[in-house]
Amino acid sequence: MLISTKGRYALRVMIDLAEHQSDGFIPLKEIAQRQDISEKYLESIIKLLVRAGMLSGLRGKGGGYKLTRAPEQYTVDAVLRLTENTLAPVSCLDEASGTCANAAECRTIALWQGLDRLISDYLSGITVGDLMRRESSGDNYVI
Repeated sequence: MLISTKGRYALRVMIDLAEHQSDGFIPLKEIAQRQDISEKYLESIIKLLVRAGMLSGLRGKGGGYKLTRAPEQYTVDAVLRLTENTLAPVSCLDEASGTCANAAECRTIALWQGLDRLISDYLSGITVGDLMRRESSGDNYVI
């Protein structure tokens, strides 16, 4: 599993909006400048987050984007599952790849299933709120 740039940027956007949630709707241009992401690329990420109901948008003067819920209600797992084709550690666990022909005899499938559960449990246990607090407390995550 390799998290894409889109996934990392989506998390950065969510943290940015969480940090500025008291400012109301935040213009895309401001987010792009703060996060050093091109506006065009950021727009594609924002659209994905809006479609998923994680963000709401307002057009026109005073418009922009904001979180639809508290930062603690967004898990890293949920955000990454929007942007990544799969979070599976091996292709045979990726639902899009179909059923593995060797699954019944595979001696390593339990290993990969366990790793998949660990990844999912770990990412489900961290929220955007957690990342926001860690960043501001100096215990930085680099995304």
